[in-house]
Amino acid sequence: MTLDRLIHERVRLAIVSALAVHESLTFNELKAVLDTSDGNVSVHARKLEDAGYIICTKGFDGRIPRTEYRLATAGRSALERYLSHMEALIKRVGGA
Repeated sequence: MTLDRLIHERVRLAIVSALAVHESLTFNELKAVLDTSDGNVSVHARKLEDAGYIICTKGFDGRIPRTEYRLATAGRSALERYLSHMEALIKRVGGA
């Protein structure tokens, strides 16, 4: 099993993890949950979107632009594989 380097990056792992426990999050909600900058959310979300791990929907709430993110099936599968890989590493290191 190989490590998914796309998810392994701290901010991208946080994005995927946050979306795994929420049906969807807006850009501002995601930024607040991660306690990071607009640029960080934007750049890392784009990489995850390009990989097909998250789905980005843009629209308007009245006249205010609204960007919403959801975890795609491929993203959930990638996160599950990543967590399994990490568990296996922990067991191996811990001697269990």
